[in-house]
Amino acid sequence: MRKLTPQELREQFDQDVERFSNIQAGQNSIMDSVLVSDLMEKAIKAMTPQARTACDIGCGAGNYALRVLRQFPEIELTLIDLSPNMLDRAVQRITEQKGKIKARIEGDIRDVALEPESFDVMTAAAVLHHLRSRQEWDGVMRKIYRALKPGGMFWLWDLVKYDDPRMQAIQYERYADYLIEHEGAEFQKMIFERVEQSDTPENTAFIFQKMLEVGFKEVDIFHKNALFCGMYGKK
Repeated sequence: MRKLTPQELREQFDQDVERFSNIQAGQNSIMDSVLVSDLMEKAIKAMTPQARTACDIGCGAGNYALRVLRQFPEIELTLIDLSPNMLDRAVQRITEQKGKIKARIEGDIRDVALEPESFDVMTAAAVLHHLRSRQEWDGVMRKIYRALKPGGMFWLWDLVKYDDPRMQAIQYERYADYLIEHEGAEFQKMIFERVEQSDTPENTAFIFQKMLEVGFKEVDIFHKNALFCGMYGKK
């Protein structure tokens, strides 16, 4: 199946802002969304207490940026997203909480230029599965590493895959059961169609190795469930 282009993804997300706008409920299409949000919020506070600047890649409606802001009320936030509607909502919600927005960047992380050593914290939640090749993974991961200050940390939470088709089938079935249980069969069908159209996930081992290859240290997994994995690395 042909994958959606960045322009088509932008148009899709422009129409889907409300589904991404609940900091308490999280994103209902992603397993353990609320749990992972809580874990990342606590871990960022504990592991980068010096944080003064943060960048949220694929910020959506601002859920993760708001989590960071809750722990660091004076932090300067840079928001990046393909969708102008998502950015508008993120800016609105952060401004309502008196947050400081240093930059709002409408664009694709593959194309966006980031200044070296600019951020103490960088997050990417459910976004890098839109990368289409391992070359793109390499370029984006190196860009993120360069943009972090020494001692800064990158937090990744995303859809992943298993290379063994037997394990992939088992985990895909678990994901289907989760979606049906929470939102029903029609929602499960819609999400699986979107995955086929929009997503090209990588396996956890490749992401882990790529982070180490570009220079990250203290790389580890902070949570994994079925087809979703959270990882972090320190510069």
